[in-house]
Amino acid sequence: EVQLVESGGGLVQAGGSLRLSCAASGFTFDDYTIGWFRRAPGKEREGVSCISNSDHSTYFADSVEGRFTISSDNAKNTVYLQIDSLKPEDTAIYYCAASFHLCRVVSDISDGYEYWGQGTQVTVSS
Repeated sequence: EVQLVESGGGLVQAGGSLRLSCAASGFTFDDYTIGWFRRAPGKEREGVSCISNSDHSTYFADSVEGRFTISSDNAKNTVYLQIDSLKPEDTAIYYCAASFHLCRVVSDISDGYEYWGQGTQVTVSS
């Protein structure tokens, strides 16, 4: 059974940092791209970052470039999203997803991801 489990969300003040984790199981982790998406209240889902476990290529949305860092620990089948300099507009449910396509191909295209986690809430207070 494929599982993607997000953790690390919480309530943080603006300017703070969080590290989100996405633990994967049930598929060959090294062959997949893991992407991070978020859905803010009243807004459409937005793809913010991805990383390919095969070639370690990465993608960042313009809205998060320079503040978000993505990394992968293939030994733990886990991808991390480091979020620094948090802003109130980063408040959202953050989801991780898995795609068989390379990150540079699928990037923020949600239809390109086959598996999804349940999400973790990030709330940033001003």
